[in-house]
Amino acid sequence: MIYSERLAEIKIEPLNEVMRESIQDKLNNKTKPLGSLGQIEQIALRIGMIQNTLTPTLSKPQVFVFAGDHGVCEEGVSAFPQAVTQQMVANFLAGGAAISVLARQHSMSLGIVDAGINGDVADLPGLQNRKINHGSRNFVKELAITSGDVVLALEAGADVINAASHEGGKVVLLGEMGIGNTTSAAALTHFVTGAPLAQCVGAGTGLDAAGIAHKLAVIEKGLAQHKAFLDGAEKDAVRLLSAFGGYEIAMMTGAYLQAASHKMVVLVDGFIASAALAVATLINPLVLDYCLFSHGSAEHGHGALLKYFKRTPILQLGMRLGEGSGSAMAYPLLVSAVNILNEMASFDEAGVSASDR
Repeated sequence: MIYSERLAEIKIEPLNEVMRESIQDKLNNKTKPLGSLGQIEQIALRIGMIQNTLTPTLSKPQVFVFAGDHGVCEEGVSAFPQAVTQQMVANFLAGGAAISVLARQHSMSLGIVDAGINGDVADLPGLQNRKINHGSRNFVKELAITSGDVVLALEAGADVINAASHEGGKVVLLGEMGIGNTTSAAALTHFVTGAPLAQCVGAGTGLDAAGIAHKLAVIEKGLAQHKAFLDGAEKDAVRLLSAFGGYEIAMMTGAYLQAASHKMVVLVDGFIASAALAVATLINPLVLDYCLFSHGSAEHGHGALLKYFKRTPILQLGMRLGEGSGSAMAYPLLVSAVNILNEMASFDEAGVSASDR
């Protein structure tokens, strides 16, 4: 489905399956028993296929955190007030947030994007202004975002990555910040995966059992509100984002597509980031081939998404912070996988006898 000329320009190529055999053969001939490095070998294989080479590199890792507010916060679905979105963006830029610390540790560039913060933050130094509106509307009462604004957000996310690609980066980590966005992500996950809504709704910012039950009831009201709008169009990415999305989720969706078109290695974070990817697969399923999943989030709905993607996360640490923090934690394992592929000796090189089985 073509949503705009700009989005139609984003072309994603299938991975070269011939390269799979060559990379696997290279891994199999390293000085180790077959498959003994487990998932590290699968990571190396995926990265080599994405870059279509036996000697991949991970130069200039880039993190982008997309921030936006959600009108559904009016329904009391978060343990934190909406003002925290803007406050945390300032914290990101000041270097005090978890992703700020991790980006410094791993020498990653960190870009913070105003996708739709409900406030005037234009004077914050270093903030990328891609604001389309001051947050989404309350999807219990009306469409969260107009269809036209959804398309603009998809294009803006793609443009963020397009600009970054000119800096020579080969790996990108996408994060988010938005009080209330697990509520939107739960509704999107339910529609895309078909999982029961109760399996998609979790604690978010730290709700107790009663808070989770209230959040579930709020989303059910939203589903009823938009039943006619979505009838027969459950796999239409723009309609889904219009009904339940946030500006940061929509921009991440466009960013995933553009990153895959540039053959970037995409490291996917937790629940909200995966929900955005799920919507991106509705536009072009090939985007999934360019993605690695950093961790299994403790947020309830992430399991449904990983099952839908048929992918295993790299880490299981019980994290649910967002911001791209899980991806930054996993990134060093990608570096290790690439180094194993590039630098570990083969049996012939090391003069070590190979297995006779």
